[in-house]
Amino acid sequence: MNHTKDAAAEAEALQAVERHHAHMLKHLNGLVALLVEAVEARDAAAEGAAQATLLDWCDTHLIPHALAEEGPLYGGPHATPEGRLLVEGMLAEHRVIVDLVEELRTSSGLAAAVAGSAIQRLFALHLDKENRLLMPFIVQSPDMSLAESVQGLHELTGEAAGQHGGAHDDGTHHSR
Repeated sequence: MNHTKDAAAEAEALQAVERHHAHMLKHLNGLVALLVEAVEARDAAAEGAAQATLLDWCDTHLIPHALAEEGPLYGGPHATPEGRLLVEGMLAEHRVIVDLVEELRTSSGLAAAVAGSAIQRLFALHLDKENRLLMPFIVQSPDMSLAESVQGLHELTGEAAGQHGGAHDDGTHHSR
């Protein structure tokens, strides 16, 4: 990467990822709230449905998003002395999120609500680190490009290829 990267493209990529993160977190918050409400109401049918919906979303959106980040988004910063420790910490958070999804998969009742809430809190913290620390580091680095890192990866931006500035996916209806 040379130091003539397109500032507008970098800003657009940053906004797209931040927007996608906000949509993902809002959707996750809603799914976890439904599970917690069903558990609190002791409504086994609603609990089972809420847990299945949350697991499906984790399997089709959350985990693919995390895995998509690990190569293109994390690779550049991980190769630098300034970014290595941040990326190592974020990779550790990915492993904990995956473990919590498996815990959610094998639990019920209060334990499922606790696992769902833990996923929600850890994901919120993780997104905050990406938005405030990792992505600005990439944008400010003369040797990295956020726009190039996320190009074509709708798991990271929520956008279909070539879609810019129009309607944005809220994470509720990706097709696979």
